[in-house]
This record gives sequence, C-alpha cells and structure tokens, in this order.
Amino acid sequence: MTKRPGILVAVGATVAGLVTATPSPAAADAEPRTATAPLRWTDCGTEAHPRLQCATVRTPLDHDDPSGRHITLALSRIPHTAKTFQGPLLVNPGGPGGSGLPMAGFVASSLPRAVAAQYDVIGFDPRGVGRSRPALNCLPGFFDPLRPDSVPHAPGVEEANRNRTVSFAKACGEKYPDLLPHMDTVSAAKDLDVIRRATGAHRLNYFGYSYGTYLGAVYAKLFPERVRRMALDSSVDPEGVWYEDNIGQNYAFDARHKAFAAWVAKHDSAYGLGGDPARVERAWYTMRRAVAEHPAGGKVGASELEDTFLPGGYYNGYWPHLAEAFAAYVKDREENALVKAYEKFGALDAEGDNGYSVYTAVQCRDASWPREWNTWRNDGWRVQAKAPFSTWNNTWYNAPCADWPVEPLRPVRVSNKSLPPVLLFQATDDAATPYQGGVTMHRRLRGSRLVVEQGGGNHGITLSDNDCLDTYLADYLAKGTVPRGRTGGSEADAVCAKSPDPTPAADRATKAARATVAETRGGVLHRLLGFRG
Repeated sequence: MTKRPGILVAVGATVAGLVTATPSPAAADAEPRTATAPLRWTDCGTEAHPRLQCATVRTPLDHDDPSGRHITLALSRIPHTAKTFQGPLLVNPGGPGGSGLPMAGFVASSLPRAVAAQYDVIGFDPRGVGRSRPALNCLPGFFDPLRPDSVPHAPGVEEANRNRTVSFAKACGEKYPDLLPHMDTVSAAKDLDVIRRATGAHRLNYFGYSYGTYLGAVYAKLFPERVRRMALDSSVDPEGVWYEDNIGQNYAFDARHKAFAAWVAKHDSAYGLGGDPARVERAWYTMRRAVAEHPAGGKVGASELEDTFLPGGYYNGYWPHLAEAFAAYVKDREENALVKAYEKFGALDAEGDNGYSVYTAVQCRDASWPREWNTWRNDGWRVQAKAPFSTWNNTWYNAPCADWPVEPLRPVRVSNKSLPPVLLFQATDDAATPYQGGVTMHRRLRGSRLVVEQGGGNHGITLSDNDCLDTYLADYLAKGTVPRGRTGGSEADAVCAKSPDPTPAADRATKAARATVAETRGGVLHRLLGFRG
C-alpha cells in the first residue's frame, strides 16, 4: 500500500500497437436479450444535458429473498444515437456513497461523440444513496463544526472523539435495523445485474472510478458471463478491504500533502511562504496549531482544517485555491479566507451526510474491523509518527466500524480468469487508492491491461484532460482494443505522461487560463467523484 514505484518501463506511451481483444459490436448485438421489467424512461434534461432521461428500478432488499421487500434505485441515461449500438454502459463515481446520477451526462459528454453515441450511458444511485429509496442519513449534522481535535493529545480529546463515533454507530443501528444487514458491496453488485436485466441486455459494459472499481470487480466475480467490457480507474486494493486500505491511505495522503507543500514552495513568488518545501510544511502545521487553539471565524478548527486541505490530495486542481487561503491566513491572519475554503472544500451538507452514512454502512458490513479500541489507538499513533497529515482524521472517519451493530461479512476474492480483457488506469502517486492497488487488481483479473499515469497524483485520471489516457479509454469502448501485454518486467502495459501541474492564479495570463476549477473537465469530474471514496 505504501510503496512508491520507480520509473516504469514505457511499453507504449502512445496508443499505437493496440490489438482487438473483446467481442465485436456485431457479436454483442446478436446476443439474446432478456425483457424482464423494462425500464420506463422519462425526460429529465438539464441545460447542460438536455437529452438526459430518468427512471427507477425495484430491486430486492435481500437478494436471497427475491419475493420479499423491495427497494428503489434511481437511474439516469443519455441514450445512444448511433446505428451501431453496443448496449448499456453503467458508470459509477465510487464512494461507497457517491451519487451516480450526474455521471451519465458527464461521461457521455466527455467521451468522443462517436463513441458515446454507441452506448446508453447509465448513471445510478446505489442502494441507500441520493434519490434511491430509502436513503440513509444516520445522524444529520455529524460533521458540523466545531469537532474535537482529531489528534488525541489528551485523554479527554480521545474520549470526545470516541463518544462521537460510538453515537454514530448506535444511531445507524437504531434508525435502520432492517437495512444495515443488506448494505454491502455484494448486494450492490447484484443490484447492477437487476439494472442489466431491466435494460434487456444480455451483457453489460461498466466504467467505474475509485470504490466503483471494487464494485465492478465484485460484479465480475459474481457474473463473469455478463461482462462485455469493463474499465476501472483508480483501483481499490482488493487485498486490503477495508482496514488495511485505510492505513495505506494515511501514508499516501501525507506524501501528497508534501507534494502540495513543494508546489507552494516552487511558486513562492505567488504565495510568499518560502522556497523550501519543509519550511512551507512547517508553516502549515503552525497554522493547524493556531486554529486548534483559536478556530478561524469560530468555525475552522484543526479537524475542519484537515477536511479543507484533504481534497488537495485527491486533485491538484484545488492547490491554487488552497494555497491562496493558506497564505492569506499565515501572512495576514485572514480568518475568513480559511472559512471560505472550508465551506467550499471541507463542509458537508445533507448530501454529504447521506454519502457518509452509506460509506460507513457498506465498509463496516463488507469486512471485519478491529473490535478492540487499543488496536485502533496503537495503529493510529504508529502511523501518525510517520504520516501526521490525516492519520487521526481518517481513523475517526472510519471508527464507527469498531462498534458497528451488524456483524461483518467476508470480503469477496475478486480474482477472475473468465473475463474479456479489463482495462485499468492508475496514477503512480494517487493517495486515495495507492498505486499498488492497481497492480494487485491487474494481477487478480487475468488478461487485464494496466495503463499508468507516470508521476500523476490525482485520483480519477481518465476524462480529466489527459489525452493519452482518454485515447486508450475511447479506443477500448469503441473497438474493444487494449494495449499489448507488458514487457521488460514492468507492471504497466502502457504509460502516459502525467497531466501538467496547475499554475497559481497570478501566473495565468489569459482569460481562458483564469477559468475556475469548476469550469475545467477535471474540476467537474472531481466534484462528481467527491472525497474519501
């Protein structure tokens, strides 16, 4: 989880040399279709996506009892327009707990038009999420400021944080006793097959980011014969589900925070925090101590500050905005700058409360977590010594699993040798799903191909303004082509250069270059992917 690879052997830095490896569109079109419970699509277009359609589908709460209680999943679709129809392409942003409804419009508009036109691009809110019913919200306002300092320097601080997480687990159990036993990845994967049947397709195509890679891999394990094409971006390490994966994140996010400090130091002329990365990093921790004692604007304490800067570990497009707030506070004590940054990047609304409730419900149910708090405490301090940026913040984020009211399941072993070639994308310096997870997923899915963004640190790298990566994805979806197998001992089957780092706002010379993060495709994607997933 924590290893960083060296320079990879570039097996194919461009898309030359692709080979056809999955069934042709004609073969897919010829497959028999099931006509069970057809979907009723209605127009729900937006200004950005006027052709968007919406539907719902009913799925068993307990797939082992299909005649029992049913729940409802919300779906969105951009329908195909080309004569060549390659079937449904289900898209998922991760989480668990991320809403997938906006993903249909984003993916359909971000792929080359001729490729998107061949698919019904379908987004969905997984069980418990967003517009699916029922939707979970265990303890509204759980992340409202001010929270205790995440680092338990004193017994009272640890007790306050423990009481919070225990109360969250208790509230979930009391509010959703009938739902929690069925909030897990296997149930969500079986929901995907319900959606497939409702579309009338014999096989489905799937494109998932982050946790969505694990959801896709579990689906492929349960229904390998139903997979036509599958692209997975920023893979979860399937061997670390979920406690070990989170420990690996702590090291990786600390490294990414250091990369942020180095970027700020490189642009000292813009921010004035010093040209030495270590000095910049020290200034950040000095700021953290200051807001721990006197929260900025009465709203941003130490935990809220960590929440504010954590998104920078997911996407470096946020760095200029975070650096501006950082510099404004350190140099001029502009507390409002931190408050505005927190409200933009760190604060949770009702949608965030829902997402966190589903996140905990799924991860706590999916796999065993330590039940003895001493295990969490000892691991927290051990990792904190080397990776102080977000270790304890992440510990408390997951700590409800220590007291979860439902017994855990055993994780699915996602190894598979019965699939058409799966196409994987991974950045070498991704913090949320560290590089080794992509390598492990590559090994588990026999015949898969791994495309690496060398030196990239963002989480979610396709359809985010890297033409090299996007060409591999588009060719795979259009024709089923994948890179040739790796050579020279590298884990990568193809390598792309990383996307350029952002530039400070003061260095942007043209109006187009001054566009906000929200106006870039990468910014839109990372808002949809969210954080922690």
